[in-house]
Amino acid sequence: MTKLCSWRWVFCLVIAVLGAACTPSEKKTIRVAIGTQNATINCATGGLLVRELDLLERYLPSEGPYKDVHYEIAWRDFSSGPPITAEMIAGNLDFGMMADFPAVMNGIASRQAGKPTLYIATLSGSAAGAGNGIVVPLDSPAHTVADLKGKRISVPFGSTAHGMLLRALSDVGLEPERDVTLVSQQPGEAEAALKAGTIDAHAAFVPFAELFPFRGVARKIYDGATTQIPTSHGMLVRAAYAEDHPEVVVGLLRAVIEADRIVERDPERYSEVIEQVTGVDAEVAYMFHGPLGVQTRDVTLKPQVLRGLRVAADTLALLQRTNASLDVDRFADDRYLRQACEASGVKYEERLARHTKVPLTDRDARTGAPIAEPKRAAQLWVTGETRVRSYESPASALAARLALEAEGRQLRAMFVHDRHTGLKLLADQAWYAESPDGDLAAFLSKDYAETWAREQRGDVRQLDELKARAAQELQVNAP
Repeated sequence: MTKLCSWRWVFCLVIAVLGAACTPSEKKTIRVAIGTQNATINCATGGLLVRELDLLERYLPSEGPYKDVHYEIAWRDFSSGPPITAEMIAGNLDFGMMADFPAVMNGIASRQAGKPTLYIATLSGSAAGAGNGIVVPLDSPAHTVADLKGKRISVPFGSTAHGMLLRALSDVGLEPERDVTLVSQQPGEAEAALKAGTIDAHAAFVPFAELFPFRGVARKIYDGATTQIPTSHGMLVRAAYAEDHPEVVVGLLRAVIEADRIVERDPERYSEVIEQVTGVDAEVAYMFHGPLGVQTRDVTLKPQVLRGLRVAADTLALLQRTNASLDVDRFADDRYLRQACEASGVKYEERLARHTKVPLTDRDARTGAPIAEPKRAAQLWVTGETRVRSYESPASALAARLALEAEGRQLRAMFVHDRHTGLKLLADQAWYAESPDGDLAAFLSKDYAETWAREQRGDVRQLDELKARAAQELQVNAP
């Protein structure tokens, strides 16, 4: 009896051991914690749209050593870059998206903390510096940066707009510590302050230099394109994370490439998605993501992007905002991006050599004429229509607008392009130089419009004047 019990005990033990051996082991968990800036809409293809369209899950590795991996995906939204840097250094975020100035500060601070980061992809940018800008209250007498001497200017400290403002002041001989009063404000605070008149100007990053004017809160007097110094927003990763999980880094970058393709096919639709998530008006999102946009989406680490990072590093050192340097060539690392491009069928070197914006391929919606000169192009977004109409010139777009309004149709927005820089502008806030033959050249700067008008022996107008005169002419010529 005792021997029988003993054998039973041994048998049960063997079964238990075998059962334990056959029980599937727990899945390995890999965290993918991403710091985004949703309201900074030129980051949309790296964060907001990747999340909303579930693209990350599609491209995370699931074969080989990743077969039994469980991904713990965390998205966290921030209003600017510096808080993302703090969270990356603390180990709470693996990836972060930010502009050139905060990216440089990220690179410096992370290395000082012994936790280096890498700049692995561009999301959007401008070789000319477009995207950052300075706005003033609607009734402000200021039209140039020089007019801001002695004024109170707000800006998010440590942002790319901060860097742009410091350069803009320096270019007109103003000392930030002596000639103006700088205060730190996030865009939400600045919008209220502009309405209340408690600040004289606000230096804004994407998209607020366009958003505030679109909402009728402010008037734009300066754009970063004036500096001709490249600016960009990009993606950073903790170097240790990239070394441990290179395939995960490549997977996220493949999702970014796919998001870029999707937006390029239908910018109007995905501008609406951006508005639904962020509250940033779709018309403003389209200004950035549509053809000939304010900035260009491009994942590659172009020489201009690297130049912008170096300028940011030099400016920070010059202004004594940091006492350390950054080796940009070491900081910027496109190894993972090259792998992602190859896996996604993108020829990296070919894309690297491409410097043009997404073209406007439509014909003039009123005359059928080809749109041959991008700086003369104009567009109308008609209420109730899913596609933006394109025109070869501001004059043609204005004629179409007047006809639509005569029919009782409403417009969501009218866009023109600065004849000097090519920057996409809100037509209602542009200055127009009208030549004697009726040609219209649009400008952001009143000074540039006046110079052009003198050269053409024409006049400077604003859109309300042009519309009013056209309406009078229609009445005079009416039967």
